Amino acid sequence: MRSDKGDLKARARIRNAALELFGAEGATGVSLRAVAARAGVSHALVLHHFGSKEGLRKECDAYVISLVRGGPGVEALEDTAGLAAMLEAAGPVRRYLGRAFMDGTPEAAALYDEIVEATERWLEQGVAEGWARPSQDPRARAAIYVTWLLAPLAFGEHLSRVLGVPDPHDMDATLRHSRAGIEIFTGGVFADDRALTAWEAVRKERRAR
Repeated sequence: MRSDKGDLKARARIRNAALELFGAEGATGVSLRAVAARAGVSHALVLHHFGSKEGLRKECDAYVISLVRGGPGVEALEDTAGLAAMLEAAGPVRRYLGRAFMDGTPEAAALYDEIVEATERWLEQGVAEGWARPSQDPRARAAIYVTWLLAPLAFGEHLSRVLGVPDPHDMDATLRHSRAGIEIFTGGVFADDRALTAWEAVRKERRAR
């Protein structure tokens, strides 16, 4: 009889195989038999654990969200941006997330909402502790921050070409482009407020119409 510990290991192996295949090819183009073959288990065992491809997809979504939340089975991420730390995880996790957003499924929308909410809480904690500046629109700031972090997942091919790196999901490449982004968020890009002044002028003009 298979032990509970063995079941847990098999379940994680199947999930990891699905993350790899779904991230590379999209969930619709991958069969459960292909996942089983990659995981080195039987098709019947995949059905036993997840019931269907939709069940397996939801398991993958839940796992990715657990990384953002610092949930069970992963190191806690309370001291960092949850998504930023998650993006330091294995390439298959990042590829899976990128594919989920490109697929535009309801699950992907729920993932994005969850990540924005977690990031908004994290940034507001930073404001309270003094390591983040207050924002006039905390929700919008969190959404823009998350979108920036996700951009390499959707624009990986273009990043690879422009930066001259074979794999934008490689850790060295990730460190390179994330450093540029952190520099922007920490020190800013503009040396004066002319861009903000121009933005305020546009808003004022629109309100006067």
